[in-house]
Amino acid sequence: MTTVKGTTMSTTIPKPEYPRPDRDRSEQWLTLNGTWNLTTEDGTMPITVPFSWETPASGVGRTWLEHATYTRAIELPSGWHGRRVFLEFGAVWHRAVVSIDGQVVGEHEGGYTSFEFDVTDHLREGVAAELRVEVHAPSDKRALPHGKQRSIPRDDFDGVDFTPTSGIWQSVWLEARGRTWIDEVVVRGDSLEHFVVSGTVRGDAPAGAVVTATLDDTHVVFTADSDGRFTGTIAPHRPQLWSPTGPHLYDLGFTTADDSVWVTGGLRHFEARGEQLFLNGERFYMRGVLDQGYWPQSGPTAPSDAALITDLELARDAGYNLVRKHYKFEEPRFFHHADRMGMLTWAEPAGTSRWTPEGAANFEAQIAPMVSRDGNHPSIVIWGLYNEEWGLDWDIAASPERSGAAIDAYDLLRAIDDSRPIVENSGWSHVKSDLVDWHYYDESNASWAANLRSLAEGSRDHWEVNLGRGFVVDKSLYGSADFPREGVPIVNSEYGAGFTPFERSWNVRWQTQELRRHDRFAGYVYTELTDVEHEPAGLFDVNRNPKDWGGLDPADANAETTLVINLVPLEAGADIEMPASGFAVDLHVSHHGAEALTGAVHATWVSAGRPFPTASLTAAAVSNAVTAEPFVLSESVTVALEPPRGVAAARLLLWLVDDIGAVRARSFIDAAPVEQPNRRGARRP
Repeated sequence: MTTVKGTTMSTTIPKPEYPRPDRDRSEQWLTLNGTWNLTTEDGTMPITVPFSWETPASGVGRTWLEHATYTRAIELPSGWHGRRVFLEFGAVWHRAVVSIDGQVVGEHEGGYTSFEFDVTDHLREGVAAELRVEVHAPSDKRALPHGKQRSIPRDDFDGVDFTPTSGIWQSVWLEARGRTWIDEVVVRGDSLEHFVVSGTVRGDAPAGAVVTATLDDTHVVFTADSDGRFTGTIAPHRPQLWSPTGPHLYDLGFTTADDSVWVTGGLRHFEARGEQLFLNGERFYMRGVLDQGYWPQSGPTAPSDAALITDLELARDAGYNLVRKHYKFEEPRFFHHADRMGMLTWAEPAGTSRWTPEGAANFEAQIAPMVSRDGNHPSIVIWGLYNEEWGLDWDIAASPERSGAAIDAYDLLRAIDDSRPIVENSGWSHVKSDLVDWHYYDESNASWAANLRSLAEGSRDHWEVNLGRGFVVDKSLYGSADFPREGVPIVNSEYGAGFTPFERSWNVRWQTQELRRHDRFAGYVYTELTDVEHEPAGLFDVNRNPKDWGGLDPADANAETTLVINLVPLEAGADIEMPASGFAVDLHVSHHGAEALTGAVHATWVSAGRPFPTASLTAAAVSNAVTAEPFVLSESVTVALEPPRGVAAARLLLWLVDDIGAVRARSFIDAAPVEQPNRRGARRP
């Protein structure tokens, strides 16, 4: 039994919860997760669904298997007679052919998109049937959406890929519906006053079907047209908005004569306006973290519902208000928990890796299913598409064909959903996007600070990117001369540096403060929440345990209000040399609250490496008063004090106390000797 923070893997049926709480039909459903048989070229063995056959959690642990067949017995539960019965798959990579008692009921291609088949005529109450799922999982994934999975032949970005994911990797279940049933329901609360709803009735008599929508004690009746479509609005009596501080969710019921489904929604509006972001009409600053969504025993499948909640709580407690779920369709329960908790999310499909027209078509084929499945979640405030020109051969700027693919993907998504900002190619080379986002990693805080200043001023729009061994290129924010250089929000959506946990926490502190220094930037996304396999970039390890943060509380670096210190640190553990005499530090306040605040910065020396104590501190020095207006870096303020005596190293704690005595921001400066590298014993010519 392997324990990961927030969950315990066990021999009971995994992931027993209803997989779609945001589109709830849980009155009559049956999970098919658990033990199946898997037949491969090596024979037949048990496998635990819904974990891919590469993972330890599946009980198989087999990589580079391209074909396998799942089988198990299923039986229609009692009380379902006369209902329509659907077989539901969360995701199967890559192609699935599904049969019941030897008769094919359907096929699906696309390893991240959900699918269903009407199996009413194939099952009888009290009679066991054999369910068979034949899976084709090509090793050559380059033209197929595969996200961060490894491929043979290798991807261009193989160094950041992980163990492949093949077969059934999200939940499988049966559910019952009415004879005339409600299919997709779209709920949008962008007006902040009412919901715009639409949907489709299918089955025996969809044309003219009467659909009753219920919201609290309000009922609205719609009549489906000749194609079974209905649309309209429904409003609560006293609208309550959805936001991180008040994530109010509404349950909207939709019923026909013999069918019902409950859909969750929120009254929430998110937009890019000029170079700023707004949530429900109020200025918003994105403090995000990238989450790959991988677990050590179960790969991209969360081992339990609790594991999804744990990751969201880790992000929230580290001070982040947004999670960028990277390059995969996370399961709906993740977004449902984000809805409940008030965590904003950035959602994106899996990508391909090499440019072909076929690959671009395969990529675009995911867009409509993504919006259909997840578009009702108020927590999703940004749609991503391509990432770093993967699948576009890193060649948007010089290739009309490839830039056209990025534009086509944007236009397709915009036509389906106009309620959220879209990023067409995260990282650089933007040709049609609602955000200008960039990815930039730098081991030097001096060049990091200088380059950020140039980007904010607009005097620089390009930087070096190391795309592979010996392959360093210049990448620009813009992939087209037609893309506007002003008037679009600028967001850093990947950054971080350091090879040890201590170094990474040092860079979290200093690099994040430099992003906060420039009011032109609309936010950031730190890379990343947890380690994944060989990638040690996480704030937490693969088991969700905190690393050595060197006394830093990440929540301080990602707070609504932070201190921005006017110095370039020398190295991890030695931001400055120990001063010999009086020491003064200039700093600013970056404040993203709704109202201005006034306070003073307090300071005191403590022993080296000591974190902020839980008890109150006595200040050795206090600055003059400083006022911080919302979203405007304050004027500088100075704190001056004598250094400690008789010690080689110490830490200067700095904290902002407002007018009512509340601590609003915290940071620190480490003073210590800068160690010169030891090169004794090096070979000499």
